[in-house]
Amino acid sequence: MRAWVDESRRIVALTGAGISTDSGIPDFRGPQGLWTKNPVAEKMSNIHHYLADPEVRKASWQNRLSSPAWTAKPNPGHLALVELERRGKLHALITQNIDELHQIAGNSPARVIEVHGSMRRFMCWGCGMRGPMQLVLERVRAGEADPPCRDCGGILKSDTISFGQQLVPEVIDRAMHAAGEADLFLAVGTSLQVYPIAGAFDLARAAGARTVIMNAQPTPFDDIADAVLPGSISELLPRLVTDPESASRSLN
Repeated sequence: MRAWVDESRRIVALTGAGISTDSGIPDFRGPQGLWTKNPVAEKMSNIHHYLADPEVRKASWQNRLSSPAWTAKPNPGHLALVELERRGKLHALITQNIDELHQIAGNSPARVIEVHGSMRRFMCWGCGMRGPMQLVLERVRAGEADPPCRDCGGILKSDTISFGQQLVPEVIDRAMHAAGEADLFLAVGTSLQVYPIAGAFDLARAAGARTVIMNAQPTPFDDIADAVLPGSISELLPRLVTDPESASRSLN
């Protein structure tokens, strides 16, 4: 299958939480997922509960403070995608993740399409102001349980797409357009259950791209993919996309 990578000129990767689990960030729906182990956590991800209930917001701010993402480092799976970009083969990197580990690993921000936003920024629900999340977390550490916007007094949240919140049409359009231009489509660590972005797989396949799925659990598209590789992303992806010398450089 490495030959598919070598032959491809426009690889598009769609990444989900499964690529970051080996960096110490739990996924959502897996056996040890955040929502599997704690259904209340899913409530905090719902925009309606978040806006209506100060207690949900207070719990959310404490969760943000203690998130393992702040200390997480990119793993060999992330580095393999950086290598693809270095070799001029990565057309686009569509991610459902909000941890920015792709950019920290070295992928160009211009090539990364964040369909669910970033936890490293905050936004105000009232006036739309945005800025670095750490500025608000400093206020939480100083004792503000539910810090309001300093400009308008509105509710602050992470600059991410919560359940019940509208996706940004321009971002989704860009992701779908990129998927339709792929000659090899890699679905990496994603359950392919969240729409509309799961539809990128069908778009790429319909346009003639080879399709590869790498995920710990089965997905709805396994039967029609050209290849399905179950297991650890940080082991599978470097073997698939890097040559032996670059894989050695990434891991040393």
